[in-house]
Amino acid sequence: MSLELDPKKMKDWEIAQAAEENMKTVYQIAEELGLEKMELYPYGHFLGKLDYMSILKRIGNNSNGKYIDVTAITPTPLGEGKTTTTIGLIEGLGKIGKRVTGAIRQPSGGPTFNIKGSAAGGGLAQCIPLAEFSLGLTGDIDAITNAHNLAMVALTARLQHEFNYSDEILARKNLKRLNIDPRNVAMGWAIDFSAQALREIIIGLGGKMDGFMMKSGFQITVSSELMAILAVAKDLKDLRDRIGRIVVAYDKKKKPVTTADLEVDGAMTAIMSRAINPNLMQTIEGQPVLVHAGPFANIAIGQSSIIADRLGLKLGDYHVTESGFGVDIGFEKFWNLKCRYSGLKPNAAVIVCTVRALKMHGGGPKVVPGKPLDRAYTEKDTALVEKGVENLLAHIETVKKSGIPPVVSINHFFTDTDEEIDIIRKAAESAGARVAIARHWEKGGEGAIELANAVVDAANEESNFTFLYDENTLQEERIEKIAKEIYGADGVSYSQEAEKKLKEIDSDPELSKMGTCMVKTHLSLSHDPSVKGRPKGWTLPVRDVLIYRGAEFIVPVAGDIKLMPGTASDPAFRKIDVDTETGKVTGLF
Repeated sequence: MSLELDPKKMKDWEIAQAAEENMKTVYQIAEELGLEKMELYPYGHFLGKLDYMSILKRIGNNSNGKYIDVTAITPTPLGEGKTTTTIGLIEGLGKIGKRVTGAIRQPSGGPTFNIKGSAAGGGLAQCIPLAEFSLGLTGDIDAITNAHNLAMVALTARLQHEFNYSDEILARKNLKRLNIDPRNVAMGWAIDFSAQALREIIIGLGGKMDGFMMKSGFQITVSSELMAILAVAKDLKDLRDRIGRIVVAYDKKKKPVTTADLEVDGAMTAIMSRAINPNLMQTIEGQPVLVHAGPFANIAIGQSSIIADRLGLKLGDYHVTESGFGVDIGFEKFWNLKCRYSGLKPNAAVIVCTVRALKMHGGGPKVVPGKPLDRAYTEKDTALVEKGVENLLAHIETVKKSGIPPVVSINHFFTDTDEEIDIIRKAAESAGARVAIARHWEKGGEGAIELANAVVDAANEESNFTFLYDENTLQEERIEKIAKEIYGADGVSYSQEAEKKLKEIDSDPELSKMGTCMVKTHLSLSHDPSVKGRPKGWTLPVRDVLIYRGAEFIVPVAGDIKLMPGTASDPAFRKIDVDTETGKVTGLF
């Protein structure tokens, strides 16, 4: 395949389309996994959903395979090839004869149509079919969008009716007055695009039959609490229970108004009932990949789902899952949230790094998406690499705190020099990590054999997995611990609003034990995306604290970060089109 497909001469979408000519059918993939016919819900010939309940009922007592998480250093705005490495590792494990499965997250329409593009990997390490993967797949994100917005429909309709009708009329309509405070609404609307113009809006303009006029806004769908619930739900009953606990607003006595109070939770679950089944796809080399839940670990949990991992661990001897962004963001949530909820213990963690990113952390020129890289990133500069390696060392230390062995995967670019690679290898090995050079982008599984062997070696090492904090640790103490031990801050400062909320949370035994899901920029270890390397002498500012009762998350919001990204001046959608002769989508990346 590497002779036919040349990443140096072909674009990713061209490679994917060429590979798709010879890909396995989803029936073949399912058969190779040992699945029964009725355990697969096909969506066409090349992708489908898996009936997780039937599969786990049949093979749930089988032993688990080795559990591998793929994470990264603090990335450049271009990303470090984490999904590419995840797919490459799956291909590499296949090359050395391992029965392997993978789990990645479904891409959001926001980055797909904006700057970053899809999240299918790259070069000869991609998940296919690319167009289906990138443009909605089997409808999970659409289901989340619709279920989320149905909750808002229920809320705004109820506000209108309570405002316009007396208690007597409400009673005749079989409605109980909830006394919702329109100034204390906990949710907005959701759309899966980067739409900055919708961050803050006024709704209900017109007459009394046109809704209740109030301030509102949109968030990107993948930051919805429903996406977090999909990621951590153990089964359909758990999903149903969690959806019913979502707080949509507060009443005039500051008591929560939930989806169950609005009697919309059942309908929301009905919309989500198919989305709970993971999607089955494949690598370019034909290994099975489960696609489930969504990205954005900076503003959400950013993990592939617990259900997908439970399935993958039963179906393979090695299961490779992916966490969003860097160790400080994605891995920390994988470690202290996902693993706590699932009860699963990882055997190794892969930290993806690039010479390019370490040069940026060493003081290199600014990296701007859509603009050519400065020559500093394509020509040898060992001094920048030596300075930037401190960022990698911080992430190695974090993984080691979890008690599992780290493997550093150097995602190799053809412009990297041996001297630059040697600096990274020596520093990482001195810090106690295994190191592998990965050339999967250029060579597919063949280029990931060194990485695969390093991961097998690490996964067979005895680990001592432990959480950063126990569930009885107060939320404020957890935030301090994460800020100091993971981000490297000297301490934490709180806005008056955040401090007030934290005191209320920590005085409530139920809320204080919920998971802590930090919201912070992914572009720096600090809260400031412009600060690179390994910052010293700074304080983490927490400006707000959100409560996700359904997901069971307390969400501290650090720095100036928004739940709705913006679309740039040169977005990817300008290059996407359809070949009207073949019907194939072109221009995805």
